[in-house]
Amino acid sequence: MKAYSIDFREKIINAYSQGDTSIRKIASRFDVSKAFVQRLLLLKRTQGHVEPQKQGGGMKSDLDKHKIELAQMVEKYPDATLSEYCEYWGQTSDKWVSTSAMCRALQRQNLTQKKRRYVVVNVPHKESKSSGVNFGRK
Repeated sequence: MKAYSIDFREKIINAYSQGDTSIRKIASRFDVSKAFVQRLLLLKRTQGHVEPQKQGGGMKSDLDKHKIELAQMVEKYPDATLSEYCEYWGQTSDKWVSTSAMCRALQRQNLTQKKRRYVVVNVPHKESKSSGVNFGRK
């Protein structure tokens, strides 16, 4: 959601500063929450302005700091599964990570490729019954 404009925020502060109303009445008048008005008043009192604060971001993974080591690990063991990568990472760096964290770290570096858990031997596929081929039936 986009932050409220500075003009709108200042109107709320000015309406409250006139002193003849409560925070709840200001909130209902401007169709915002009571908590928003309280945060605006606190921001004005402590910071001296009502500009919107920077919105938070996601937490950074510990694996993001080790891009080179991850690339070397994938190059060294290209056929390993995610759980094998996690086990190898835990043994070499003493930092254990989940398979989902390892997957996201590898995807951010474009180091992923679809791997099969078991290798399928080249076996010719049988044709279906609808093709007219009979297998052992008379």
